[in-house]
Amino acid sequence: MAKVVSRMTPDLITQSYVVEAVKGMVVTTRQLMRNLFGRKDIVTVQYPEDRRPYPARARGKHRLMRRDDNQVRCVACMLCATACPSNCITIVAAESADHDIEKVPSTFEIDLLKCIYCGFCEEACPCDAIRMDSGVHALPTVTRKAQKTAKIDLLSLGSPSIASQGGQYRAHDHEGTQHGRSGH
Repeated sequence: MAKVVSRMTPDLITQSYVVEAVKGMVVTTRQLMRNLFGRKDIVTVQYPEDRRPYPARARGKHRLMRRDDNQVRCVACMLCATACPSNCITIVAAESADHDIEKVPSTFEIDLLKCIYCGFCEEACPCDAIRMDSGVHALPTVTRKAQKTAKIDLLSLGSPSIASQGGQYRAHDHEGTQHGRSGH
């Protein structure tokens, strides 16, 4: 069986919400006075002067890593651009002067306004070319064009990587072979 709930009929003072508005103003004024004169409960960080350290696993701006010969580690395989859910990575591949490397990116661009900093590009990269551990966050800009980060900017944050790149395959060692079989 249902329980009958008695409801009170609101009077004129309760309907006008004057009492509740005054209670809210009292709480606000009390907190203002505590912060103005007490200064013990303030949690605001004075940002440009005082910076909180990033957590160790925080994702910052992207950076492109370099090989030992100071060239970009990226081989333009497009796996990072394919894995990106926001489609913010644009890569244009070019032929490499080095015969051991098939392609290099002539253009590598990331639109930071589209990027959701998920880290999928970092996980998809087979040669440790892109990382998001720079500890730098994207600063606000006036124009959209300023938020497109080019290869030069990405390389300026990067450093030589100590990870081993590539496998045992070398193009000149396996001429005439297809999938491990002799071309005879």
